Amino acid sequence: MDDEPAENISGGDGDAGRFAEFEPGDGTSRAEAVVDRLGDLYWQKTYGVRKTTSSSSAARQNAERSEDGRDAFECLVRTVLSQNTSDVASQPAHDALMERYGGSEARSAADSSSGERRDPRDGDGLAAALADAHRDELAETISSAGLYNQKSETLVRLADRVCEEYGGEAGFDEFVRTGDPGEVRAALLDMKGVGPKTADCVLLFAGGRDGVFPVDTHVHRIARRLGLAPPDADHEAVRAALEAAVPPEKCGFGHTAMIQFGREYCGAREPACLDGPEACPLYERCDRVGVDELAETVVDPAEAAGE
Repeated sequence: MDDEPAENISGGDGDAGRFAEFEPGDGTSRAEAVVDRLGDLYWQKTYGVRKTTSSSSAARQNAERSEDGRDAFECLVRTVLSQNTSDVASQPAHDALMERYGGSEARSAADSSSGERRDPRDGDGLAAALADAHRDELAETISSAGLYNQKSETLVRLADRVCEEYGGEAGFDEFVRTGDPGEVRAALLDMKGVGPKTADCVLLFAGGRDGVFPVDTHVHRIARRLGLAPPDADHEAVRAALEAAVPPEKCGFGHTAMIQFGREYCGAREPACLDGPEACPLYERCDRVGVDELAETVVDPAEAAGE
């Protein structure tokens, strides 16, 4: 199973947090200029994490972030549910999971129906509930997300590890928010079923870390098509290129906005530029690697580079 989602999940509820003004700057790099142009197109979403972004001479993002940010473990759970599926499919699975396992009442009902005593490692928390969950019941609960048998195994395994190593979700949340970012990322990647995109989403949406630019399928495709990263770059190389070229305080917005742009304009098979320059707001900033406008054909940038 590929640990990276086929489509993005933004890591926060669609209407969570507040919208903040995004003020494009001078674009000191080409990648930053692209993000600034995306800032003209979309409101910046605030991610509901426990800090406020700083200002810079290039851009001032008055992103007042909510104090009730997404817990790190729930963010991890949600991102796992999104793997190899869409938000439309993963959202109902997340809602059903939280209804069944997310609160003390749900947990008590689950314990009563199972007739088994649970390990009281984390009170009535979500991590403890999932660590003790019957996998068949969990799989049924998240069935709308696809690959539910594998995902149920992954969630139980992750929950058990969070309970064992961090004493539950509160300790895990503290580690994600205050630990050294490199150490946090390494710890997340050491968990089976967690890939770079998942780890970076947890750092960004739960940890509130500036300078993190998660790369999903949309970002991977668009960055290479635009010419912001080498055409044959893998996900990690694209991430490194974007994080080096985009100011830290703009990376989170750049991630969500690039995904939105991919959904609305720059699809894998039918990018808007095939309808002419006026159809795409990034036309003047794009190398269109792999796109032949005259022949109206589209290939992966890596394939185009190999020709």
